Amino acid sequence: MAARQDSESLLMALYACMYFAALRPAEAVALRQQDCHLPETGWGRLTLETSRPEVNRRWTDTASAHEERGLKHRPAQESRRVPIPPELVGILRAHVGAFGVAADGRIFSSERGHVIASTAISDVWAEARTLALTPEQVASPLAGRPYDLRHAAVSLWLNAGVPAPEVAERAGHSVEVLLRVYAKCLDDGQDLANARIEAALQLGR
Repeated sequence: MAARQDSESLLMALYACMYFAALRPAEAVALRQQDCHLPETGWGRLTLETSRPEVNRRWTDTASAHEERGLKHRPAQESRRVPIPPELVGILRAHVGAFGVAADGRIFSSERGHVIASTAISDVWAEARTLALTPEQVASPLAGRPYDLRHAAVSLWLNAGVPAPEVAERAGHSVEVLLRVYAKCLDDGQDLANARIEAALQLGR
């Protein structure tokens, strides 16, 4: 039980990065302390430069199961800035205070300092679902994968009325891909869009 609680505590901030900043798992495990602007108050910022996707060891030059790469859908060496709300700033500050950072500055690492495996991220998430959800919800697709946290973040931003180009920039999508993948989310916001247009028309009369 203690080992499971330790694992959940260690990964809680990683899951928070996926939800509050829409990071991909490979981006979250590559996040370094120098990539984070974490002020004592107000919004912070993550400057993403690399990702560490898990690959077959046969296709890497090292013994590691993770290979350092540039960001997905971005030219090599191009970074992405993601503003983060005060909630995530506080979570990351607390995480670094409790667990420190790896030798290379990574925020998230295993007890031995290695890159956290995708299986660990998925296994701890599955255990957390059983504790947080009802048996019926656990059996459903609801938040079935850690990656669903990223989808929830993008959906939240779109439903909040954040313009699609800004959402795409923060999430590391092209606008075309964003609109295709989240078309249903945008359709659900039709009533909100109608209300805003109607309000704007009223102001013009």
